[in-house]
Amino acid sequence: MKKLILFFTLALSLACFAQTTDERAYLVKVGDIAPDFSIKLSDGKITKLSNFRGKVIMLQFTASWCSVCRKEMPFIEKDIWQKHKSNPNFALVAIDRDEPLETVLKFAKSIPITYPIGLDPKADIFALYAQREAGITRNVIIDKNGKIVFLTRLYDEAEFKKMTEVIEELLK
Repeated sequence: MKKLILFFTLALSLACFAQTTDERAYLVKVGDIAPDFSIKLSDGKITKLSNFRGKVIMLQFTASWCSVCRKEMPFIEKDIWQKHKSNPNFALVAIDRDEPLETVLKFAKSIPITYPIGLDPKADIFALYAQREAGITRNVIIDKNGKIVFLTRLYDEAEFKKMTEVIEELLK
């Protein structure tokens, strides 16, 4: 009987975990080392995620057609980028999903944002982190050792506040 109860408890726990994971469609989880990638920024520079090792990194997956992204980005600009952009231990990169440079530049100007934004043709970078057809906006917070410490999906004020607190704590 105890084995049966233990089995059902374990099965229910796994089902709940799978539902949560599937609901957000992430392929990575907190505790994983962030998958490395190269990205071309809107200013033409090419960089790699691993170039930022030793810094707290925020990746923001976005696109011009995403209304939730447009809602969240001014808060990222004001509450995160403007606050930490001069900190040499912090990096923020927006990753625009599958749009041409002209669209990305117009989008960044329309919000407006001043943080770096890079191009993700065919959503190949996105597909390292989440199911290719999954939605955005989403943020990935990475610690100085390259480990994922926080994941968001969509824009929720409480979750955004928690994310800013995590960034603050990592930068101490």
